[in-house]
Amino acid sequence: MSVSNLIESITAEGGTIILERAENWMQGRTLYGGASALIAYTAAIRAFPDLPPFRAGQVGFIAPVGEQFELRSQIIRQGRNVVQIRSEIICDDKIALTAFWLFGTSREANAVHPAPLPDPAPGRPEESVPVKTHTAPSFLKENYDVHYTAEKPVPGSPILRRWTRLKDPSGIDPVSELILMGDTLPPSAARIMQRRGPISSINWSFNLLDTEPRTRDGWWLAETACDHADQGYSSERLRLWNADGKQMLSGIQAVAIFG
Repeated sequence: MSVSNLIESITAEGGTIILERAENWMQGRTLYGGASALIAYTAAIRAFPDLPPFRAGQVGFIAPVGEQFELRSQIIRQGRNVVQIRSEIICDDKIALTAFWLFGTSREANAVHPAPLPDPAPGRPEESVPVKTHTAPSFLKENYDVHYTAEKPVPGSPILRRWTRLKDPSGIDPVSELILMGDTLPPSAARIMQRRGPISSINWSFNLLDTEPRTRDGWWLAETACDHADQGYSSERLRLWNADGKQMLSGIQAVAIFG
């Protein structure tokens, strides 16, 4: 199932959606988090198409999202400059995902502070080496090209950076593509786990730094970095840069660590 097939049946009215042949977007018994977030975002913008530019999202991964679900969206508040929308994915009559989307008009800048370039320098994606993904979740190996960055990993460092892009052109708008791509890499806490065990994302909050994101040849530099891990949870920092080193997305995520 392509990305466009994933969202083509979503209408302004929401309602029941049945995804046929969505196996390549599954992560165990649930849709990959970026795919389910994209579905919720698409439901919001199709229900309310006349919106300011997208600015930020808060996504709660509550329960597994299967191949059949119901979509609901509503405007929580509409002010002069900012619109906030809540969208939900309902599975088996229970909320499986809830999300808040923030849209805001542009104003004259009263503060300017560009995000830093990625450090250390990741090299060029065109010169990078593919990662072997045969043991990766199906959504990753079926839909993404994943390449190593140029810097050498620091042993024991809970930071993971990779060049990523969709194997096939998505045909979706750039903002939707970033939402799909933003949660691609596994949590970096996996690098410091003392015992093997499953890891599960609980939520994902992020800000879009450019309302018209662009990159070169589909490549994005993705990073997950563990800021703190203890008591079975990890606080992860998620960032995306384009192929020229301009940061496009800044986020944070709570992750449950089992085992």
